[in-house]
Amino acid sequence: MSAIILFLAVLAVIAGWWLSQQRLTAKPWLEEGPIGDFPGGDAMTWPAAKVGLGVFLAVASALFVLFISAYSMRMSVVDWRPLPIPRLLWVNTGVLVLSSVALQWSYVAARRDDAEGVMIGLLAGGASAVIFLAGQLLAWQRLGAAGYFVASNPANSFFYLLTAVHGLHLTGGLVALGRTSAKMWRGAEIADMRLSVELCAIYWHFLLLVWLVLLGLLTGWTDDFVNICRQLLS
Repeated sequence: MSAIILFLAVLAVIAGWWLSQQRLTAKPWLEEGPIGDFPGGDAMTWPAAKVGLGVFLAVASALFVLFISAYSMRMSVVDWRPLPIPRLLWVNTGVLVLSSVALQWSYVAARRDDAEGVMIGLLAGGASAVIFLAGQLLAWQRLGAAGYFVASNPANSFFYLLTAVHGLHLTGGLVALGRTSAKMWRGAEIADMRLSVELCAIYWHFLLLVWLVLLGLLTGWTDDFVNICRQLLS
């Protein structure tokens, strides 16, 4: 339950920050002159793609919250036997962080009209994501070789389920990232690709956040973190 609260709290903070960046406090009805002449006027119209991504992330968040809730309730049953978390997951986490940083680099480069920087960031982010997925499959293989199969224990089943769902979301992101990279490779104008790069970066940051929460849940340090916060506030 504490993992769910932490996950929702982080999502709420990020959503609040993102909405603040959209300048929702602007009051166009109090301004005079043509639309777009006042601060934030042109920010009132959101691109359909960004709205669509926001809706998708909300649905995906609800899905992961349901999985986390089921995990938290199931682990209290007596037949729950936690499996050892492969150390490789920490390496994979570092790779995913690098992938997210690379996508952010690409977005910053797009805002500066740096085509070479955009391409480098996209390629580095995509390559890092592929390495992350390969590392996850390798972790599965090592667990299977050690006798921790999907049907052996509920804890095993949840581990494979959570990592698989996250991996599927990342694979879908790679499809969109590949299309964006292909358009950049064919010489598309940066101004036309800036939104696509931004959406890829946002999606990657979301998947990184979800993975950190899942990793904390699987390793148990999420509960420890919440308990420390409670002690500090008490």
